[in-house]
Amino acid sequence: MLSEITVRQAKPKDRDYKLSDAEGLHLFVAKSGHRSWRLKYRFAGKERRLILGSYPAVSLKEARERKCEARKLLDEGRDPGVEAKKQAVQRAAASANTFESLARTWFAVQEARWTPVHAKDVIQSLENEIFPWLGKLPISEIDEPMVLMVLRKIEKRGAIETAHRVRQRVSAVFIHAIAEGAASRDPAASIGKALKPIPRKRRRPALLTLDELHEMLRKTEWELGSPLTKLASRYLALTAQRPGTVRAMPWTELENIDWNVDDPCPQALWRIPASRMKLANELKQDQEFEHLVPLCSEAVAVLRVAHRISGRGPLVFPGNRSGWRAMSENTLSYFYNRCGYQGRHVPHGWRSSFSTIMNEWAERNGTASDRHIIDLMLAHVPDGVSASEGAYNRAAFMERRREIAEEWGRMLFASFPAPIKVLSYPAR
Repeated sequence: MLSEITVRQAKPKDRDYKLSDAEGLHLFVAKSGHRSWRLKYRFAGKERRLILGSYPAVSLKEARERKCEARKLLDEGRDPGVEAKKQAVQRAAASANTFESLARTWFAVQEARWTPVHAKDVIQSLENEIFPWLGKLPISEIDEPMVLMVLRKIEKRGAIETAHRVRQRVSAVFIHAIAEGAASRDPAASIGKALKPIPRKRRRPALLTLDELHEMLRKTEWELGSPLTKLASRYLALTAQRPGTVRAMPWTELENIDWNVDDPCPQALWRIPASRMKLANELKQDQEFEHLVPLCSEAVAVLRVAHRISGRGPLVFPGNRSGWRAMSENTLSYFYNRCGYQGRHVPHGWRSSFSTIMNEWAERNGTASDRHIIDLMLAHVPDGVSASEGAYNRAAFMERRREIAEEWGRMLFASFPAPIKVLSYPAR
């Protein structure tokens, strides 16, 4: 058997030669001076050779260990030379399957589902936050601490929501890589709880009793102001939807309303497309995530009056300057402030008013499922419910939702004049 001294002193000669160790292992010395470890073995009745590495990068001890590994493969009926080629191919594939290359492939697959603005945000977040640190690494070699280290850099800037959003995108890339066979697990999936929690947004001011709301409605409807502003305020109160969704509502989203008569419309519906809902941008193109709002008789009455004013244009509540542009996002806020409700009730506060009062009503007069139904009416997805299940449930319990909507409308406006009277109230 060879010794370290013999191997170290092996010098090139006029011809290639070899120094044998044991069990087919030998040091091949080329006349150029290059020395390499080789193994001679037999497989399927044929003599074969396997290069185990160059000396001195691979020492005598390491060469013997590699020889033992090769002999073990032979005992298992596998050809060490073929296994070595497989490993070489896998290493080459791993080197080609970098995080950046797979992320860009994933992005190309998903891009058609997104709006251009969202698509640009996704790829730029990866290019700026992830690729400089993880982009060139084989995706199979990236682990949890490496992903967390990069996300911590985002956190240090105070961009907590961005860190969580980027983690979701990194996780999506790993899931794509797993499907492609380039990765076996998703290290970004388990580190969400290791990030700083997203700060809870401060609750918007809202009146939470019917007496307070009635007083406010009386003050606002007699305040100097545009009839459309007052009608928008009524409609917002009755539907408890997000102010931005109300003020930009087109007539085309309303269904089952006869504008020419005052007959009841028991199936009146406001169908809000996913693109106008408060959703993750990648869900805004998915029709399953549209939101259905059953309209009570009071809400239909408001819309019929508004139709007299703005029915020739595309929007129910356009701004004062143009019938083709939505009411300003500040119109209702300034209107409520002018009426003395600054810091007490904001347009978004109607959602809290509806949730608080109707949940209290449901405890006394409702059913066991009413709390869940009220959340659905507000387009909330309850904790523990997947996004797809939430989308499915948005159309559920429609009959009960109509009953709750009618009860809410009656609570607010049973003692108030019909909305047509708004046209005779003091105007600006």
